[in-house]
Amino acid sequence: MSATVITNIATLVTNDPSLRESDPLGPVRDAAVVIEGDRVVWTGESSKAPATDNRVDAGGRAVLPGFVDSHSHLVFAGDRTEEFNARMSGRPYSAGGIRTTVAATRAASEEELEANLTRHLTEALRQGTTTFETKSGYGLTVEDEARALRLAARHTDEVTYLGAHILAPEYADDPAGYVDLVTGDMLNACAPHARWIDVFCEKGAFDGDQARAILTAGKARGLHPRIHANQLSYGPGVQLAVELDAASADHCTHLTDADVEALANSSTVATLLPGAEFSTRAAWPDARRLLDAGATVALSTDCNPGSSFTSSVPFCVALAVRDMGMTPDEAVWAATAGGAAALRRTDVGRLVPGAYADLMLLDAPSHVHLAYRPGVPLVTGVWRRGVREV
Repeated sequence: MSATVITNIATLVTNDPSLRESDPLGPVRDAAVVIEGDRVVWTGESSKAPATDNRVDAGGRAVLPGFVDSHSHLVFAGDRTEEFNARMSGRPYSAGGIRTTVAATRAASEEELEANLTRHLTEALRQGTTTFETKSGYGLTVEDEARALRLAARHTDEVTYLGAHILAPEYADDPAGYVDLVTGDMLNACAPHARWIDVFCEKGAFDGDQARAILTAGKARGLHPRIHANQLSYGPGVQLAVELDAASADHCTHLTDADVEALANSSTVATLLPGAEFSTRAAWPDARRLLDAGATVALSTDCNPGSSFTSSVPFCVALAVRDMGMTPDEAVWAATAGGAAALRRTDVGRLVPGAYADLMLLDAPSHVHLAYRPGVPLVTGVWRRGVREV
């Protein structure tokens, strides 16, 4: 098997956990990384790199692990431009929000849905995302939810069943009946295609008891929980996430001291989604409060057509640094190793021997430029599973 060395790297971000006490990014200056097959086999100083068949000169640029986007909603049709325009113009908007996307998604063909999914994945890859999670949640029937998950599973192993996004329109007056569907026939149809189960635990969506019933049913079918928690208001979502050992509690905008303490003393990752706050002009999550308490924090895009229509992790990194109290180092770690932790993965989000060779080359000498130069397309090369795709 041929090997490739990428050398002359100004700064190599490894996220090596053995170096975390001194620096969470485990940076190596004037570095090299060796790829063999789909794995990293060596990292270190460029002068000590072993001989290989192939050589790539990074030209004094930075190399980082590929971004791990651990929260997205990419199986959908249509968009909600009018809703966004009204919101940003200070006008009331009475269209159906998520239900608008549900109607469009149900009406779309499988080919249309997959073409849209592929387009957004290609867009994300160009910006350095090499691992992504995506959810159902815009079908809300047995057939449409299962179809969404089948499509997603063609493109990623990180597939999440989100039948409990909102009440299906047909069940607007029968929430108990919809919970029965989500935990019964819909779960049976969807579980074979998913790794995770999620629920939107929020006023106007599903309360704590309903969320517990849904996630517990999913666990019984072998799906691991993750939760949309405490986005719009204080609520039971974070505490439920910790109680059920959810991999992540996502959003975490409105937290009590007890919520922060619970996250800090658990293996549940607090996944922050600044694109949603940007697009809705909502209060920013307080990342500094979580980090200072010792919680593990991830950053993700929440890419969806309503509240966060961005596939750009670099944009979210810049927002987190500017408005959420994170340092550039913390934000980059959260978008790589933090995202991996939110998916309970150790083979992505870091560049250490044995990890997948998922990495990006920046047109900059340091990862700090992701926040320092917001909006600039700095990603000039992306390798996924050892193959250069950008």
